[in-house]
Amino acid sequence: MSGLPRAVQLNEANAFLKEHPEVLYVDLLIADMNGVVRGKRIERTSLHKVYEKGINLPASLFALDINGSTVESTGLGLDIGDADRICFPIPNTLSNEPWQKRPTAQLLMTMHELDGSPFFADPREVLRQVVSKFDAMGLTICAAFELEFYLIDQENVNGRPQPPRSPISGKRPHSTQVYLIDDLDEYVDCLQDVLEGAKEQGIPADAIVKESAPAQFEVNLHHVADAMKACDYAVLLKRLIKNIAYDHEMDSTFMAKPYPGQAGNGLHVHISILDKDGKNIFASENPQENDALRHAIGGVLESMPASMAFLCPNVNSYRRFGAQFYVPNSPCWGLDNRTVALRVPTDTPDAVRLEHRVAGADANPYLVMSAVLAGIHHGLTNKIEPGAPIEGNSYEQNEQSLPNNLRDALRTLDDSEIMAQYISPDYIDIFVACKESELEEFEHSISDLEYNWYLHTV
Repeated sequence: MSGLPRAVQLNEANAFLKEHPEVLYVDLLIADMNGVVRGKRIERTSLHKVYEKGINLPASLFALDINGSTVESTGLGLDIGDADRICFPIPNTLSNEPWQKRPTAQLLMTMHELDGSPFFADPREVLRQVVSKFDAMGLTICAAFELEFYLIDQENVNGRPQPPRSPISGKRPHSTQVYLIDDLDEYVDCLQDVLEGAKEQGIPADAIVKESAPAQFEVNLHHVADAMKACDYAVLLKRLIKNIAYDHEMDSTFMAKPYPGQAGNGLHVHISILDKDGKNIFASENPQENDALRHAIGGVLESMPASMAFLCPNVNSYRRFGAQFYVPNSPCWGLDNRTVALRVPTDTPDAVRLEHRVAGADANPYLVMSAVLAGIHHGLTNKIEPGAPIEGNSYEQNEQSLPNNLRDALRTLDDSEIMAQYISPDYIDIFVACKESELEEFEHSISDLEYNWYLHTV
């Protein structure tokens, strides 16, 4: 269970229930391998029991494919009798759900073995193991996500999404103009409710910008000196956006590539590292002369091919890549350059950091953070040099070299000695088994395009 004394945790529950006597229910939430939130709903009178004794959920929760079916080849299903493990609350994640008609709160959970030790297949535990290597060095991770999404209509056309009608003009948007304020105004009530809901839940979302496709937006999360908390916020923000959009009679999607010919949804992560005195070890007037920064970059670039299955975990993830959409397809870096995989913003010396720009919004934030931090630690401890930064358009200077499909990405991960040093091979086996199962089902399906091409032609 958490290192906090039980009495402190019970005080959290007592204070919340006292402050919110209107709350009737509490949703107990845990993010699975795909970042999909699952769990149980309880009455408020049961909350103290959850803090004292936890709740039981099956270990197979972390062996589910994207459709919520157990992948038996993981060994976490029938092989162990679909047995339960115990889930405990994550401190400081108890908050209201502002979209609910019946007053309801939510609480993030993490899974443990029955003896109280962390459960290895919980993605949050995967990240904790990586973070512990920085703890041993006296270093703290400071991190924040930028999360892109589309608002879409609740009615599809022939199974395909379409932009929602503007509540103001009644028209469907066609604009691809990034940062256009007028497009924010078209959906202002929904977007403002997202920001206000985030504030109510303690999620540090400080800005929404219009992205480069119709009804596509990006929410920026403020940095926090806790890598796991940064991921908690990203998971909760996705759930908030989905529910607020639904309240406004729209849907939202974090699918990596929902529209052909339009930009995909990315998940950028900003990372700096603080020493024991709280100083950013990447801070520099001249970033290229900062050894720690260079070595961190070198490690991330070296491990990037093996990280791709975590960064882009679905078949659709790889449709997002393309120079015109600012999605890098080779391990490269640069200063204030948005065409590279690893951008180093240098607006002020103290704010020098890494911006990792490869992952899709369909990825699990805990696994994305784990992969990126593994690369940083690998670079710092092995003093890996990254080579010269890219100046100008990286797409014209580098050929595509990262895995460009899920099968190759899974093979590269499975064979990686670097990733196995940071992420348990047992967990990698489970992840690969789940994704290979999805891939097999996808490859045995027959698309509409195949019928159009072949049914009456060959």
